[in-house]
Amino acid sequence: MKYTPNPPQIVDEMLRTMGLTTLEELFSDIKPELQVKNSLNLPAGLGELELRRVLKNLAAKNLNTDDYPSFLGAGAYDHYFPAALEQLLLRSEFYTAYTPYQPEISQGILQAIFEYQTMICQLTGLDVANASLYDGGSALAEACNLACINSKGKKKVVISDTVHPEYLEILKAYSLSGRLEVVVVPGQDGVADTAGMLSAIDRETACAVIQQPNFYGLLEDAAPVEKAVHAQKGLFIMAVDPISLAILKSPAEWGADLAVGEGQPLGNSLSFGGPYLGFMAATKNLMRKIPGRIVGQTTDLDGQRAYVLTLQAREQHIRRELATSNICSNEALCALAASMYLTFVGGQGLKEIAKRCHQLAVYAEQEFQKVGLELKYKQPYFREFALKVSEPAAANRKLLANGIIGGYELEDALLLAFTEKRTKAEIDKLVAVLGGKI
Repeated sequence: MKYTPNPPQIVDEMLRTMGLTTLEELFSDIKPELQVKNSLNLPAGLGELELRRVLKNLAAKNLNTDDYPSFLGAGAYDHYFPAALEQLLLRSEFYTAYTPYQPEISQGILQAIFEYQTMICQLTGLDVANASLYDGGSALAEACNLACINSKGKKKVVISDTVHPEYLEILKAYSLSGRLEVVVVPGQDGVADTAGMLSAIDRETACAVIQQPNFYGLLEDAAPVEKAVHAQKGLFIMAVDPISLAILKSPAEWGADLAVGEGQPLGNSLSFGGPYLGFMAATKNLMRKIPGRIVGQTTDLDGQRAYVLTLQAREQHIRRELATSNICSNEALCALAASMYLTFVGGQGLKEIAKRCHQLAVYAEQEFQKVGLELKYKQPYFREFALKVSEPAAANRKLLANGIIGGYELEDALLLAFTEKRTKAEIDKLVAVLGGKI
């Protein structure tokens, strides 16, 4: 397809309308040293066959998790997805369907979203879920924003710094609105400082936040924080890993009012960082306050089951400046992928996947101990832990030279993740490289 720019007479007319005479004037606010004065040095055009060959060679320079075992986690995980998942998502009625605005003509996608909401409620143990949000970080920020609005005057958000650092940055960005006052409590030994959080929670606290497992893959004791914030009539929010919920206590069992998280592990590929989906679930009394979309089930005039968008009055496209959130859309295709994934693996399958991830992490820890390497934090973990290394960047370069994608680099450790895709042989090689045997 050729790019056809505006003809000169149209360009001149547009410039005159703006009170300009040349294109140079239009771009006068760009520094001269940043402007390209000469023609672009572009190669000659290629035929389709030649172009495909060039692009294929360029793509081959990228690292690929199909060819390199990956131990990189830190919020995005290399899980296996059933082959049927990708094929179904390729159906045009799925991947061309935008967030539905007219429920009367979108019964199929509305049913899919309703089933997604149902599964998120089953995972979290909470009463209601929305149709998904942009990602885990924005879901957490929206939950904290909801808590401050719900509290009618309270602005304080007490949160541990063991929560994912990107989530914290998004939350701090939301606080620029003046609705939130974020109090970050430094953790101790890789987990939340419970005493520090309890001292920070007071009558001005709208909510307290714990991540389970936390950013370092460690398990938190959420009970003291839940009791303290509820005693001050604030909300308790948990950011959770959906895979872990197959074997760990649910947010509802911890007494959470809101549960949020990143849904990428549920059928969504790594995709260089996105798009992903954030999920949010809440207790019934917060149903009318959670942001985004909710699909409800009802019956039509003929008594047939039907699905409708419901409880939308709070949204930006309805209430404008009175909206409690800027979320008026959702990650429909990513949420559909999550629904398909959970359907394919089932409850027992998800439990087996979670157990396998933990077993592989335990095996890796035992093998690291044999070569003299220790974990940075001596705490219970799920599928991820921080391994002490003196030079994390150098360790990652060495791993890459041996065909392994390493972990997330901390100051004095590598944060390594173990999913069900990893094999004993891959872990043995990881240990051998980091242990100096290779």
